[in-house]
Amino acid sequence: MALTPNSPNADNSMQALKQYGSYIVTAILLALAAYFGWTYWQDNHARVDTVAADQYADIQQLNEEVNLASQNPDLETEAQEALAKSRTQLDKDIDTLVSTHGESVYAWQALMIKARQQVDSDDFSAATETFKQALAIDLGDAGLEAITRLRYAKTLLAAGDADAALAQANNDMPSSFEASQQELLGDIYLAQDNKDSAIKSYTNAWELLRSRQETRAVLALKMESLGITAEPIAEQTSLIQVPSVAAQPLAVDSSNDATVEAGQ
Repeated sequence: MALTPNSPNADNSMQALKQYGSYIVTAILLALAAYFGWTYWQDNHARVDTVAADQYADIQQLNEEVNLASQNPDLETEAQEALAKSRTQLDKDIDTLVSTHGESVYAWQALMIKARQQVDSDDFSAATETFKQALAIDLGDAGLEAITRLRYAKTLLAAGDADAALAQANNDMPSSFEASQQELLGDIYLAQDNKDSAIKSYTNAWELLRSRQETRAVLALKMESLGITAEPIAEQTSLIQVPSVAAQPLAVDSSNDATVEAGQ
């Protein structure tokens, strides 16, 4: 039924519109603002992530080229100069990415590359500063923080600052990193001539590895050098049955750092 201008229903509708109209308009405006704000954030956030990802991809490629060239010990003068320029460019690209997208995971990855290059060049002082910069990035991931802190502590130890390394290595870490943490603590205590604490930490690391049926040859050697016989750890039972003739000895990662397992 249509409303006539003078009907009671028309008067009631106009009164309701006057009373609640402003609230309705406000609600619509808020909904539109939220929608367009979310759309803007998504578009710009995605664009920023894409730019950072592209920059990191270029850094990764240049890093691979530098690593490949570095493996050749017989580089001629021209090739050595080219390698030096590539390393300089790599540092510049990393610094640019960090300055523009410093809170992203790409910046963290780039800093990991930079620190690795510095460690390979025995520039431990510079590497510690790079790890400190990476540690300041809040990615909200305890695993990434543990990776950074373990590498930072190892570099501090290599730089001769065992006390600072101990302070970093003693931080709380996820359970998946505890074995590497204990092994690193053993290294630090050994550097401090604290043999008893080193033995305790190495033993703790070995028992943690035993609980997940994992073995580390280098850790066993460290224990043996201190007069401890590392009890063999049973190999993890595979769910897939492999014929015995096809069985091959497993290569043991000589690194004592869970960060390598996480992918350096």
